[in-house]
Amino acid sequence: MSEQQRVAHLVGSIPLENTEIVLETVANKLGPFLKRIPDGETGKRIGWIRFLQNYLNNEHPDMETDTETPPLQWRQWDGLLLREVPMAKFKEGVNPKEVTFDTGYASSAISSYEIFSRFQSDGVIDKNTKFQVCIPTPFAPGYNFVSPPAQDDFLPIYTQHLINEIDKLTSKIPCEKLAIQWDVCQEVLMWEGYYDYERPDYKQEICSILGKIGDAVPNETELGYHLCYGSPKDEHLVQPTDTSNMVEMTHGIISSVSRSIQFFHLPIPKNREDDDFFKPLGKLQIPEDTELYLGLVHYEDEDGDHRRLKKAQEYVKVDGVGTECGWGRADPNRISGLLSAHANILSNS
Repeated sequence: MSEQQRVAHLVGSIPLENTEIVLETVANKLGPFLKRIPDGETGKRIGWIRFLQNYLNNEHPDMETDTETPPLQWRQWDGLLLREVPMAKFKEGVNPKEVTFDTGYASSAISSYEIFSRFQSDGVIDKNTKFQVCIPTPFAPGYNFVSPPAQDDFLPIYTQHLINEIDKLTSKIPCEKLAIQWDVCQEVLMWEGYYDYERPDYKQEICSILGKIGDAVPNETELGYHLCYGSPKDEHLVQPTDTSNMVEMTHGIISSVSRSIQFFHLPIPKNREDDDFFKPLGKLQIPEDTELYLGLVHYEDEDGDHRRLKKAQEYVKVDGVGTECGWGRADPNRISGLLSAHANILSNS
């Protein structure tokens, strides 16, 4: 990585007490390497989409648990059953086209930006650093918490809800100060055959909706996509054979988005340092002004971080590094070590 391309990319969630502590801690540790900084997704978002499970099954006035659909069995890559997830549906007599949602993504971003802006004015955060807002795509709750018979109705209206959230937050936050990252996890799992059901023409549907929400981001605002294999137990839900599916998905997203894309983030498992895993990256074709970040930083494995980066660079240009996923479910005591690991690899590569 050349000097101007050394980017520490933070995926999103950071399990510290509040946004102020997250921003100050991250800026102090990684300031020179940050193009963007997230608010840490503290509060109800620290478990990523977990809060939406209760919202859709119990709190939403127009939805309820689908008792005729078995719960989704949420299993680790090795078959370990982590939990069973109830699936929601629309209540009898509800017209889905009239249903609205209140997820709070826009209001959380607006509140956090006020803190970010103050820190930037005070010089805590560099004036050129963007405020990064990370939002799970419609497929996150759609595949995880909504029963398959209800997904056809749910996905379009929830997609519009997220587009409305983008409109709300960009009406309050200067577009040129902002970066939107779409979190692409359940789509990756569907691509990998994780679920016990399959959506018809799911690849086309995924790329179409990811393109639609990407184009909803104003051109003055940076746009990125984080591909993810999940990490409920700090390990992938699926262990990818290689990077070929991620390459295919990245190409599909690029072909579906009309506007420019500033970055992609792809996860790299800790135990993969082999040519077979990285070789498909040699076929990755992204626009010249789109940066590639690899999630190859792992806790207390700095030698391995360097080996994974070196191997990846044999096949593709790497513009920055990060971890595989957010840290919301990780031990808060790891945060200092993870931030130091980013600084170490970026300073010595």
